Amino acid sequence: MEKHHIEIMLPEETVNQRIRELGEEISRDYEGRIVHLICILKGSVYFTCELAKRITVPVTMDFMQCSSYGAATKSSGVVKIVKDLDEPITGRDVIIVEDIIDSGRTLSHLKDLLSQRQPASLKICTLLDKPERRVTDVDVEYVGFQIEDKFVVGYGLDYDQQYRNLPYIGVVEFD
Repeated sequence: MEKHHIEIMLPEETVNQRIRELGEEISRDYEGRIVHLICILKGSVYFTCELAKRITVPVTMDFMQCSSYGAATKSSGVVKIVKDLDEPITGRDVIIVEDIIDSGRTLSHLKDLLSQRQPASLKICTLLDKPERRVTDVDVEYVGFQIEDKFVVGYGLDYDQQYRNLPYIGVVEFD
């Protein structure tokens, strides 16, 4: 069994404060409108719920699940839709909510796919952004934190389905 431990990168208070700021920014940008959040499962469920609580305009929500990692710590580059949306997004103001943007492949693929469904607007909000790892350009309108290229867990992010429930962002240090 692989030995590792978790080092705190972003403490819970820091994460909560930034989510509050993102909620305020989105509320200003969508004043007078309804924002439709698309939560990308499983990782962004914690972030999406916390963000939605801090948005003051009306919010609707749907879920989508993609796979590009499996049990590995690096993206495979193949994006597979595991669960599609339950409702159409035609004419809606949509924000894709992601836990982390790494290579950009998944979000680029998703943005192309969802834009074909004719939303009124389509933006991306991510808790974490790793620009060093980018291989595909993707415009991200709302970024919680830019982080260096480390393997992180917590706040929905996992290592082989573990550590999602940590209330902070931590770095997996392998011994």
